[in-house]
Amino acid sequence: MRHVLAFARELLRFAVLGLALAFLVLLLRPQWADALRARLGMETAAPVAVVPAPTAHEVPRRGHAEAVKRSAPSVVSIYTARVVTEQPIQLVPNPTLQRFSGIAIGQPRRRLERALGSGVIVSADGYVLTNHHVIAHADEIQTVLWNGQVTRARVIGSDRETDLAVLKIDGSNLPALPLDQAPPVEVGDIVLAIGNPFGLGQTVTQGIVSGLGRDQLNLSAYENFIQTDAAINEGNSGGALVDVDGNLIGINTFVLGRLAGAEGIGFAIPVDIARSVLEQIVDHGAVVRGWLGIEYGDAPVLPGTLPSGAPRGVALSTVHPGGPGDHAGLRSGDVLLGIDDTAIVDQADLRARESSLDPGTRVRVAGLRAGVPFQTEIVLAQRPRMGA
Repeated sequence: MRHVLAFARELLRFAVLGLALAFLVLLLRPQWADALRARLGMETAAPVAVVPAPTAHEVPRRGHAEAVKRSAPSVVSIYTARVVTEQPIQLVPNPTLQRFSGIAIGQPRRRLERALGSGVIVSADGYVLTNHHVIAHADEIQTVLWNGQVTRARVIGSDRETDLAVLKIDGSNLPALPLDQAPPVEVGDIVLAIGNPFGLGQTVTQGIVSGLGRDQLNLSAYENFIQTDAAINEGNSGGALVDVDGNLIGINTFVLGRLAGAEGIGFAIPVDIARSVLEQIVDHGAVVRGWLGIEYGDAPVLPGTLPSGAPRGVALSTVHPGGPGDHAGLRSGDVLLGIDDTAIVDQADLRARESSLDPGTRVRVAGLRAGVPFQTEIVLAQRPRMGA
């Protein structure tokens, strides 16, 4: 029995040694194994492809660098200057002479006031979109291009009611962002805001589309803002809001500051509005809008009587004497419910439809006067331009 166990141990040792030698041979000479399989009529193993490790410049980038490379050269920094004249005011501390307080004494003083903002090149020949409030009252406007070139800009036209302005700079083959290539914007889309905050130079911030169709902010007469949480600061106004492909989707215009208890609430003017304003200013020097000759607000509705978004109409607060509404017999206090057989949702809805109609267009309006239904026709006039 002892001899049998000794033989078994020797056999096991030789078997282990043989396996080790076979593994070493296969490791150093794998082609011998293929030759042996071929001689025995067995299927040979498929060669294993060796994929080299990527070099540093081949490692795929994460982020939105390509979108920035495409869009950032189209964003310019805008610097404005104007001369402000101040009249010194004399304050009289003696109570018996208070009636003389506020009388101007001495020579007027003049000082130079500077401001900054951003703009977007939208044509290769130098048309630039920015905000009206960036260039309002400016005596001189300079732009700094992506390559550091400084050039003067002139105002082609400005529209206070949408807070947009069109500038022109000299140049050709400039890097322009088209106004008609962006896909529809949806809440949740990732967006990038590009501008010149606080004069630091071109800066990119990231966020998402937080909301669409924002109005009733009392920022401008015609409001349909894109809301975003991408950081927008002083100097970003007039800059670009782009998607992850670098397409222009809006013109940054306003941010609710921390003084209002807000954080991450900024607004941009949609590109379709910007395109319409640009075309009209370039073609006519100003934006031409239809005008009903009336001022109005949302009609009062008892709480819970209408679902959210249901048509509610508008209540007239003012009928301008001699205007289209006056000629049609409208009166203050009337409630307008429909225009051309389409219900009026609210004041923003009517204002958008009114402005989209050409002067001279005849429309039929329906409403209530002291609870009694009425209808009348109005021929729209051209909306008077607001002051700068």
